Amino acid sequence: MSKFKRAFIIVLDSYGIGREPDAPEFGDDVCNTLKSIAASPKYDTPNMKKLGLFNIDGVDCGTPEAAPIGSFARLRELSRGKDTTIGHWEISGIVSERPLPTYPDGFPADLIAKLEKAFGKKILCNKPYSGTAVIHDYGREQEETGGLIVYTSADSVFQIAANEADVPVEELYGYCKTAREMLQGEHGVGRVIARPYVGSYPDYTRTSRRHDFSLDPTGDTMMDALQRKGLDTIGVGKISDIFAGRSISRSLGINKDNVDGMEKTLKVMDEDFTGLCFVNLVDFDMQYGHRRNIDGYAEAATVFDRQLGEFMAKMKDDDVLMITADHGCDPGAPGTDHTREYVPLMIYGKHIKEGVNLGTYPTFAMIGATISDMFDCDLKTKGESLLPRIIKD
Repeated sequence: MSKFKRAFIIVLDSYGIGREPDAPEFGDDVCNTLKSIAASPKYDTPNMKKLGLFNIDGVDCGTPEAAPIGSFARLRELSRGKDTTIGHWEISGIVSERPLPTYPDGFPADLIAKLEKAFGKKILCNKPYSGTAVIHDYGREQEETGGLIVYTSADSVFQIAANEADVPVEELYGYCKTAREMLQGEHGVGRVIARPYVGSYPDYTRTSRRHDFSLDPTGDTMMDALQRKGLDTIGVGKISDIFAGRSISRSLGINKDNVDGMEKTLKVMDEDFTGLCFVNLVDFDMQYGHRRNIDGYAEAATVFDRQLGEFMAKMKDDDVLMITADHGCDPGAPGTDHTREYVPLMIYGKHIKEGVNLGTYPTFAMIGATISDMFDCDLKTKGESLLPRIIKD
């Protein structure tokens, strides 16, 4: 009988710990998210320090813990990408050998024409753009034409923005569903994203009713494996969106912010379930990484660490916690894009060995393999289970 009843994976979205060797292939030079934020006077994460964050291979900031209470590792991304979808898919067991398509010059004219015909609306912009800048620059034209602002980024995304006064949110979601159906194969972007906003020129504000429509996962995931055994798979935050809802038995929905995401997770701890609770905390990336706000990122890490202390105090004997990330987004690096970085893995629980430095592994899929092994599930993945090295006898 397994020693584990509940597993919690908390993804600190974009919490990278240093440049990967192939970073130049992804347009990155020097980048280290953790090093940038740890230098801020607003950074204080004693609980992650206890778990071994600063003992991980290659981490050259902070003070290593003399006696870490968890096992820890550095994971390298094997997939050809550095975005949320690819990162989470790899955590779950899928290695994406081909990068998802990106559009540095905007989407092809023939594709835009087909989309305009399907939408029955004019498409505006069609360029890579900052999400806040694009509504400022095209908001007035959107109001005047009733069109849809379409833009992308360095990631594999097709984003549609519209003023809620002109295009009600449910209608915007409908356009996104249509785009998702059309954007397959050659143009199979990772996510189609609804970006509603409110206000009038020049004062526009994006609302919390963003919604992601993801590409269906291209392989077997740890959630698929758990569901085949009848186990629970609970998603907190963007998890259900990232996996197009597949093999998620229950979703607690998009978080208002990181604090809300952790409060939801703390409530889940009061429930009697067997399986996985998979959590994404996107503010690190969306609010601070992309906006290159070092102090804001550092302060968010400090707030998370306090809630982490609450979480650890509530853990039951048959619980296990994993903390990791899906890519980097160094607020100290030039530009506004994600950064190709190693990610941390910290594992903690009563049945997990203390102070085990697992070293560096070649894929995030070690996590999916380990979770599947904990619950004696079969998962086809390039990752290997870490359980034999971390479980107490």
